[in-house]
Amino acid sequence: MATTANKVRPLSDYILVEPAQKETTLPSGIVLTDTAKEKPQEGKIISIGPGRRDEDGDRVPMDVKVGDTVMYKKWGGTEIKIDGKDMLLVKEEDILAVVEG
Repeated sequence: MATTANKVRPLSDYILVEPAQKETTLPSGIVLTDTAKEKPQEGKIISIGPGRRDEDGDRVPMDVKVGDTVMYKKWGGTEIKIDGKDMLLVKEEDILAVVEG
């Protein structure tokens, strides 16, 4: 059975992010290979978990929502492949900012 992004539901305070695709050709015409490119630190939220629990066992709501474009820590998260696309599972604490507009 193939896994699709809309069938992945993160747990706790995890967030499924689709990293933004960066340009692979420099203005000079040089094409960068995947190993030479820096990992993107921005992406779109595909799905979110219900939020972590506090000391009393109550859910703490997430500060982000599906569809937000976010910036995250450079080395944060776990890389996974879904539908042949590179995705990232990150904890909410690894999200640094929501990109407005």
